[in-house]
Amino acid sequence: MSYYFTKILKTDFETAILKVTEELKKEGFGILTEIDVKNTLKQKINVDFRRYKILGACNPVFAHKALTAEPHIGTMLPCNVIVQEIGENMIEISAIDPIVSMMGVKNDQLGGIAGEVQQKLKNVIANLR
Repeated sequence: MSYYFTKILKTDFETAILKVTEELKKEGFGILTEIDVKNTLKQKINVDFRRYKILGACNPVFAHKALTAEPHIGTMLPCNVIVQEIGENMIEISAIDPIVSMMGVKNDQLGGIAGEVQQKLKNVIANLR
C-alpha cells in the first residue's frame, strides 16, 4: 500500500504550484505552510537540490473534527502535499494518504475522518491538469 497519491504534470513549476493550490481550495483546503526545500538546503548546508516544495494543506472542518477526536493528532497535521521538479517541464505532485498516516493511531473515530480527507486529496490529485 502506498502512503501517497501522485500525478505528473507537463508544466512549469510555478504553474504547478498555482494549479495544486487552486484544486486544494476547491476541496476546502488552505495552505498553512510552504517549505522551499531547494532554498533551505542551499542556505543551510550549501547543497544544490531540485525544485521541491512542501505545502502544508489544512481543511479546517476536518482538522477540527480530528483534534476533537484525538487531542494529539496535531502532531500529524497539516496534510503535506509536495511539488517537485523531475525534469524539464515535468512536475510531480504528491499528497499524503491520511488513512495510511493514521494507521498507528488507535482511535476508531479517526477512521471516518481520514476516509473523508483521503477522498478530498484524491480528488485534488485526480483533477490536476
